[in-house]
Amino acid sequence: MAYQTFQTEYMQMPPVTRAYTTACVLTTLAVQLDIITPFQLYFNPELIFKQYQVWRLFTNFLFFGTVGFNFLFNMIFTYRYCRMLEEGSFRGRTADFVFMFIFGAILMILISLGINIVFLGQAFTIMLVYVWSRRNPYVRMNFFGLLNFQAPYLPWVLFGFSLMLGNSVVVDLMGIAVGHIYYFLEDVFPEQSGGFKILKTPSILRSLFDGAPTDPNYQPMPEDRPGGFQWGMQNDPDGR
Repeated sequence: MAYQTFQTEYMQMPPVTRAYTTACVLTTLAVQLDIITPFQLYFNPELIFKQYQVWRLFTNFLFFGTVGFNFLFNMIFTYRYCRMLEEGSFRGRTADFVFMFIFGAILMILISLGINIVFLGQAFTIMLVYVWSRRNPYVRMNFFGLLNFQAPYLPWVLFGFSLMLGNSVVVDLMGIAVGHIYYFLEDVFPEQSGGFKILKTPSILRSLFDGAPTDPNYQPMPEDRPGGFQWGMQNDPDGR
């Protein structure tokens, strides 16, 4: 019964969220089982451009460390906010969602060339959280039952949490910066006087991902309801 429930839930996940979270979990399991090592995954420009180990451009986004609190924490946030974005503001726009992935990943790789960060998965998660939080500014959040705040503050709460745990805050700042750049170029600048749309999804992505119509019977996870966990949890409008 539990397996069938998991299988049903897994198959109901939207395609990009399912593909990315599955890749992250499988990569972590492969490291945990000593099938591969983190040294084969991390971002290294010299190995990429001189020895053509191009897979490192992708695998550095898939590894969040060995199985433990940090891995589970990141995967919960990655799954939740990736899914809510894909089922919310990107519903029926899979190509645009994939383009956001590509844009964010390229920008992070370019930034990391100057600051020597070898794994970018956590920064990518923060980017997803940032974009969701700015598109849902009136959602009330609760973090571990201790803090109540509006959604736009969530990335900064996570930043403070990383600081308390002694993690590298540079990674979080990168995710926030890239998320803000995407949000500004996609949502803010085009609405300004004289503004125009800068980010345009390539037609090849539209032909690959937006060819089939969405299932009218599909029930998405509401984008404005993180639900379920004590961190990043929405409160009712009356504060209950």
